Amino acid sequence: MMLRYIFFAMTAVVFLSNSLSGKEPQADFVFPQRLNRITCGSCSKQDLPQPIWQAIIASEPDLFIYMGDNIYGDSEDLNVLAAKWEKQKSQPGYTALREQCSVIGTWDDHDYGKNDAGIEYPQKAGSQQLFLDFLDEPDNSLRRTREGVYASYLYGPVGQQVHIILLDTRYFRTPLKKIMDQSPTAEGHSGPYGPTDDPDANMLGDAQWKWLEEQLKVPAHLRLIVSSIQVLPLEQRYEKWENLPTERARLLKLIEKTNSEGVVFLSGDRHAAEFSKLNREGSYPLLEMTSSSLNAPRKYQNELNSLRYGLMYNEVNFGKILIDWKAETPSAVFSVCDIEGREMLQVPVAIPSLQ
Repeated sequence: MMLRYIFFAMTAVVFLSNSLSGKEPQADFVFPQRLNRITCGSCSKQDLPQPIWQAIIASEPDLFIYMGDNIYGDSEDLNVLAAKWEKQKSQPGYTALREQCSVIGTWDDHDYGKNDAGIEYPQKAGSQQLFLDFLDEPDNSLRRTREGVYASYLYGPVGQQVHIILLDTRYFRTPLKKIMDQSPTAEGHSGPYGPTDDPDANMLGDAQWKWLEEQLKVPAHLRLIVSSIQVLPLEQRYEKWENLPTERARLLKLIEKTNSEGVVFLSGDRHAAEFSKLNREGSYPLLEMTSSSLNAPRKYQNELNSLRYGLMYNEVNFGKILIDWKAETPSAVFSVCDIEGREMLQVPVAIPSLQ
């Protein structure tokens, strides 16, 4: 663990020196380890049993990505949040996973501190430090020196690089627009929020947007952009990027502008799982895997999503990505797995097709 802390500090220094010297964009943290098996998940209620960790551990991941609602803190009292983080960290299954592989992650509203909260949450600075404590970030970690928990990680040797971009959709996000009529207007189409027409609406904040543009230029073969809330879906009226439509358009345009290769979105939040796919003229389609919840599923059988690719899965689940670098055509298989580790939804992707 101490070596990991020292390496984090070294990579932070390298990142800052490269930025100041004008060299090519760098990830915040760089590791030589090649990733072959990645798991991810979201929405774990610390007061409920969490048997799914057994299946995650059995899949022998090189890395686990926590995608938000990692606890249900929902408090402005930092002592309350700290106790809930400690309870989750001491979960036997999660403890065993941490002994097996590295864990990185971002947050969503409930572990941030308040349901659907954004820039207005008063304890965000203190909450950030508690979250980083949970992830065992060292005191001198780059993630402790800036506002927001966004970060990037580059794994693997040249030719087999996976770039993971963790977005913070909470710290800087301006308030959502509430709609007057929250009843369904069509089957599967309900919720409290609608798209805003506020020209000043912001999801990531100026500093994070600037950082993201540089990250999208980092050379990589597979680039996993982790957003706690869904990026591609349009219809559901809960939290999603389309609630700030100009920001969603900005994100998609930025990917196009930077000619960013290998992009696949990972998201959580919905207490259900699905794939979404956006076809783009003149470029490769954008795929999103939504995986939620690790131990508290809800039933969204009729939730609309015109970009859904396949079916929706409404039980406890986690996400899994298996990468075959040795194949003649390197590939990644994205799967939503059930509590036993069985693949319930699956999309194979030829990595060169994302170039």
